[in-house]
Amino acid sequence: MRNCKVLRYRGWPIALAIVCCLCRPGLGQPGNPSTGDIVPRDVREIYDAGLEYLVATQANDGNWVDGQAGCGTTGLALLALLASGEDPNFGKYSSPIRKAIQALIRAQSPSSGYLGDSMYHHGFATLALAEAYGLVDDSELWGAGGPDRSRERSIGESLELAVRCAITAQSKNPNRAWRYSPGSRDADTSVSGAVLMGLLAARNAGVEVPDKNIDDAIKYFTSLTGKNGTVGYSGGSGSLSQSIARSCIACLVYSIAGRKDLDAYDATKGYVIANMDERSHYVEYARYYEAQALFQADIEAWEKWNRGIIRTLKATQRDDGSFTGQFGNSVATSLNLLSIALNYRFLPIYER
Repeated sequence: MRNCKVLRYRGWPIALAIVCCLCRPGLGQPGNPSTGDIVPRDVREIYDAGLEYLVATQANDGNWVDGQAGCGTTGLALLALLASGEDPNFGKYSSPIRKAIQALIRAQSPSSGYLGDSMYHHGFATLALAEAYGLVDDSELWGAGGPDRSRERSIGESLELAVRCAITAQSKNPNRAWRYSPGSRDADTSVSGAVLMGLLAARNAGVEVPDKNIDDAIKYFTSLTGKNGTVGYSGGSGSLSQSIARSCIACLVYSIAGRKDLDAYDATKGYVIANMDERSHYVEYARYYEAQALFQADIEAWEKWNRGIIRTLKATQRDDGSFTGQFGNSVATSLNLLSIALNYRFLPIYER
């Protein structure tokens, strides 16, 4: 066996399957490793074409620069690459994966740990680093000599800095949540969902995230969750309105935080299942969260929704493998791929 590494994730039922994958150079993962099911052909074709587009449009510095470029965009593309099940250390996407991780680490403030110029970007980038932390061999990240400590950090060091930044920003926020700036005094459920998912993934990866910080963030979400499962954007219960995206975000964070005991979870679960065909203004963004929320809440509902989204994506994918969207093709392509990535079930954050 070659360059076999011990994965850092705790309680992951498919750890042995991934260890085997990482120990065999070039080995892709054609099926769902937790059940042995074969990934549908349409999913593989959509996903492979989308990844080829992302690889072809990655800039030399490891980023994706169309549309809303930044650490969040690079983080989403990195997640899509990692979720494919291809060996991240020796497989055909290993070089783009390394370049994307290097880009995130180099963009991070060494003093504050801030990734990018928005906590939105910070949240998605933190999530990507957390998922990479258990899969990518640090010894290969910066070459045979390892990182130059004066300029670059390991994935773990960068992730810990990112977590510290998020916790510091939360402690200064009266809502104990997040908005666009680390110094924001207000908050919203969209940015807070992105940051909280990053923290939950980091905790799952073994990075220390105090329970109080998770609990405080969950309290913020419950304060904005109505009895009918609608979730406000910001500004208290008066901001409650229909939004499949926000209800999915809340349902997902309750699930991943292990708070399915909450009435707010039951409410959002009911709303998400009953309204899974609701049209969102932010189409790709809603799909990204809806896939994960349904998968956590009701596997049969997810399977039904998944069949529909596969048909939709097959009909709308462009010849070059990309998807168009209001935030740029890179973001749209990454989000759409991640909306069907649960068919692979490779990333730890997709554990059910």
